[in-house]
Amino acid sequence: MSESLHLVCPHCLAVNRLPAARLSQSPKCGQCHQILFNGHPLPLTAKSFETHLTRNDIPLLVDFWADWCGPCKMMAPAFAQAAQILEPRARLGKVDTEAEQHLSARYNIRSIPTLILFKACRELARQAGALSAPDIVRWVNSQL
Repeated sequence: MSESLHLVCPHCLAVNRLPAARLSQSPKCGQCHQILFNGHPLPLTAKSFETHLTRNDIPLLVDFWADWCGPCKMMAPAFAQAAQILEPRARLGKVDTEAEQHLSARYNIRSIPTLILFKACRELARQAGALSAPDIVRWVNSQL
């Protein structure tokens, strides 16, 4: 019997149980029937961040950024490209530090962009500064 994973739907936040072997088969949400992985980073609010952090069995990579930040804007396409490569092994999300200031404070974000990789509700690693897509993928793979 294969291992089952819990995956949070990026659309309705329902928690889906899925055999690990089906991750690469474009699985859909059992509740809203939308695809669980679309190769794009998710904009995360405080509520969706908590749900993805605490209910996903796959790692969560979060880009803490702000609209006024030049390096953040430069890294955004690379982060989106990394999502296409890393999903479904990991969920990628973006937290706007201006809109979600309490999350920035909670994780002691001092410079942006900052990437934090979470697994099982714990911070595995963090990286400050803009990275290219290959560097993001390499960094995540080295941590997992």
